[in-house]
Amino acid sequence: MRKLHILEMNRLTVDEFRKAKKLPLVVVLDDVRSLYNVGSVFRTCDAFRVEAVYLCGITATPPHNEIHKTALGAEDSVDWHYFETADQAVVELKKQGYSVYAVEQAEGATMLPFSPLQPSPEGSLGWAIVLGNEVKGVHQSVIDRCDGCLEIPQFGTKHSLNVSVAAGIVIWEFARQLNPSNL
Repeated sequence: MRKLHILEMNRLTVDEFRKAKKLPLVVVLDDVRSLYNVGSVFRTCDAFRVEAVYLCGITATPPHNEIHKTALGAEDSVDWHYFETADQAVVELKKQGYSVYAVEQAEGATMLPFSPLQPSPEGSLGWAIVLGNEVKGVHQSVIDRCDGCLEIPQFGTKHSLNVSVAAGIVIWEFARQLNPSNL
């Protein structure tokens, strides 16, 4: 085996990325305080051609050196929008017809891997996932507005994962089911 060089990977340019069909998924960050986590989520969203990232509350927005340090330019390719609260973002997403799920440990949460995604209802734009603050998680008011919660099974002594790691796992599950190779 030989490690591939960057030019051999045939990655999209930023302009090609913006024109390319996207995974019908929006990632919402609810008061994520670490700029490195924000950058990491941008980079994962770029890797899976996620539609957009919604940055809410205290979540920092580009341009910012600390976001760029982990995003490596993905903050320039992935569309993003800022909302004062994640509640506002969820209301807007639901108004547009998205199915919205919080990634949180909650009563009645659906464990990953979840059942195959049902096709989007006619006129629906797709799905959105909300990931919360590194300490407090997703605000309860936001969970109350969501269609449900998704939970990542854990088997160790800690009760949570880093928000950027959780984002990667859940985005992968959506990508696996929605088959981005057909994009």
